[in-house]
Amino acid sequence: MRRRDFVTGSLLCLPMTAARAEAGSRPVVLELFTSQGCSSCPPADSLLGELTRQPGVIGLAWHVDYWNSLGWRDPYARSEWTDRQRAYASRLGDEVYTPAMVVNGATMVVGSDKSAVYQAISHAVPLSVPVTLRRTNAGMEAEIGPGASSLSGLLVSYDPMQTTEVGAGENRGRRLFDYRVVREVVPVDRLSLQLKLPLASATRGAILLIKDTSMQIVGATDLPPVAAA
Repeated sequence: MRRRDFVTGSLLCLPMTAARAEAGSRPVVLELFTSQGCSSCPPADSLLGELTRQPGVIGLAWHVDYWNSLGWRDPYARSEWTDRQRAYASRLGDEVYTPAMVVNGATMVVGSDKSAVYQAISHAVPLSVPVTLRRTNAGMEAEIGPGASSLSGLLVSYDPMQTTEVGAGENRGRRLFDYRVVREVVPVDRLSLQLKLPLASATRGAILLIKDTSMQIVGATDLPPVAAA
């Protein structure tokens, strides 16, 4: 288990206007690896919530389980989410730590470091595969652009926000606000231009991620919940 702390300094005084505009002009996928047991994570959770209110930003929070033995068991943590972070760290030549933000599956930075996150967003390779997702009476349907046959996907359901009173561990006594909390994942190994998928709960959002063999995200779409959670 590792943590990455970011000390506030002059970097946060750099102008962020251009990076914010860049995030709004083309879709970008932010994956935050976080834990309620980590005192360094709440600022990153807040940043994810802030960023996903901007147009074109698709965000997910994967709660990892390697903090669970240190006083507080994160109710949203799963070992599979930790495995996802380990796979990213291995492919990107980085370490496993919290909070970690992965941008488009291609760059990992400290999730609470606003300057690093905005820089990664501004330098992200644009998503190349168009994707749409909609609910139907029978489930969900997706339309995926050309080239889908050589790719794979993940259908992710998420809670828009959760509030937790933490009773132990490093965040004991704090009320934590977690955004875009991953709850379920369905692998989609065979893609086609038109795809039928299982229906997500009306109170949960759904994100379809399209990825290549290196885990880089090449397409994504976000379907908000029917009713706010």
